[in-house]
Amino acid sequence: MRRLQSLVAPLAALALAALWATGCSVIRSDPAKATRQYPFWLKPGETIDAQAIADGDTMVIVNATPRTFENVDVWLNQRYLCHVDRIEAGENKRIPMGDFWDIRGEGPNPGGALRYFQPTPIRLVELQLDATQPLIGLQAVLTEVETR
Repeated sequence: MRRLQSLVAPLAALALAALWATGCSVIRSDPAKATRQYPFWLKPGETIDAQAIADGDTMVIVNATPRTFENVDVWLNQRYLCHVDRIEAGENKRIPMGDFWDIRGEGPNPGGALRYFQPTPIRLVELQLDATQPLIGLQAVLTEVETR
């Protein structure tokens, strides 16, 4: 019995250390995928008739405009960036949340059934056409999950 008691404290400490280590590893981080800084120096431009909606671990951009956007950068919450080759006029463009990265190589928390954290809410979505033009705003549509 005494031997069992002497093993309890080290085993408990080991179990806590293992839980702590796995808890830290679920944050999406990959320094090799670090992007550039959000362009705070660019003025916000127009807000177009396009919506950004969370759908599980995907963002859906509903482009209800007659404009097609080519080679654009999609900014999420003034932090995360994803380059998109083309968003067609009238298209529902699906972008996996796993494609977004920030300047430190961290990504937003995607939704889905097997998530560890609440998904990163889609609060502000902007399109950057180039290095000088104003950013184009999209209408972020909060889902029930994001308003909890």
